[in-house]
Amino acid sequence: QLQLVESGGGLVQPGTSLRLTCTTTGFILNDYVIGWFRQAPGKEREGVSFFNGHTSRSYYVDSVKGRFIISRDNLKKTVYLDMDSLEPEDTGIYYCAARMAQFGEEYRKSPADYFYWGRGTQVTVDE
Repeated sequence: QLQLVESGGGLVQPGTSLRLTCTTTGFILNDYVIGWFRQAPGKEREGVSFFNGHTSRSYYVDSVKGRFIISRDNLKKTVYLDMDSLEPEDTGIYYCAARMAQFGEEYRKSPADYFYWGRGTQVTVDE
């Protein structure tokens, strides 16, 4: 089966770091774009970082650029999101998602463009 499972969330203080892990099952990661999304209470789900497994290129929205790093371990079939200098605005449920990479397409930022989803992991940034 095709499965995504997030882990690594928790309660952290502002200015600290956290690593989220997306463990995949049944995927050939080179064929997929993996996206990290987050959703705060009362807000729409938004994409924060994306990794194109075919091109090995990474993408970030402006609010996390320079603070977050997405990476892939092909042997473990795992995608990471390393978050640094966390802010209260980073609080939310973080999801990883996957879509088949398309020729000539770098990434898609809309949640509606992703078919496979994990259940999410909570990240709370607070004193």
